[in-house]
Amino acid sequence: MSSSDVWDEETAASYDADTMSVSRPDVVNPVVDVLERFAATGRALEFGIGTGRIAIPLHQRGSDVAGVDLSPAMIRHLRSKISADQMPVTEGSMATVSVPGSFSVVYVVFISIANLRTQDEQVECFLNAARHLEDGGRFVVELFVPPLRQLTPGATAVPFDVSEAHVGLDTFDLVSQECVSHHFTRQSDGRFHYGVGHFRYIWPAECDLMARLAGLELESRHADWIGTPFTAESARHVSVWRKPA
Repeated sequence: MSSSDVWDEETAASYDADTMSVSRPDVVNPVVDVLERFAATGRALEFGIGTGRIAIPLHQRGSDVAGVDLSPAMIRHLRSKISADQMPVTEGSMATVSVPGSFSVVYVVFISIANLRTQDEQVECFLNAARHLEDGGRFVVELFVPPLRQLTPGATAVPFDVSEAHVGLDTFDLVSQECVSHHFTRQSDGRFHYGVGHFRYIWPAECDLMARLAGLELESRHADWIGTPFTAESARHVSVWRKPA
């Protein structure tokens, strides 16, 4: 049984509207550029495919894309855009689900791997990616770097968005590495709706150890999808591990 939150129909119905800022072509195209190159003439598998923000543009470039998602509601909304014949999706956890065939690239974007809320499941996700990869294939992960340096002594919360329409803050458990994202979103009647998401943050070096346990080798790490060097100041990383030929 997965520890991840399962997104319900209400969340799935508003997902595309809620993620408009990261669905613009200038955000999506660099992601698809990288994944298209890794997919080459092979197949691509997305863990946490959601409503197809990345998978559908990648398919439109000519790549053969399959997906995995834990939420039946998210899969239903994906199905309103593209058929199962065009893009097969398997319902289940990215840590354990098995998809037929092998793939040139397995990828998980938009920090979705952190939805797995235990270290054991995150390790299993790397192992599962490796099982699906053909020799020489890549596992690509987009993930945030925990902003713990922003915590003042004794504090547990870091705001990540403060605007008229939305206030968001993350709270951190520094022992378990659990993170809870709190969202206060203004509704049309002026009231605020409270939403919450649960995660487990993973350090880049911890990801590398998980990859080694899965038999994968670090090939590259950048701060974004356009190749900006990763430094101690980077808020995110895009990491690529390769399954040896």
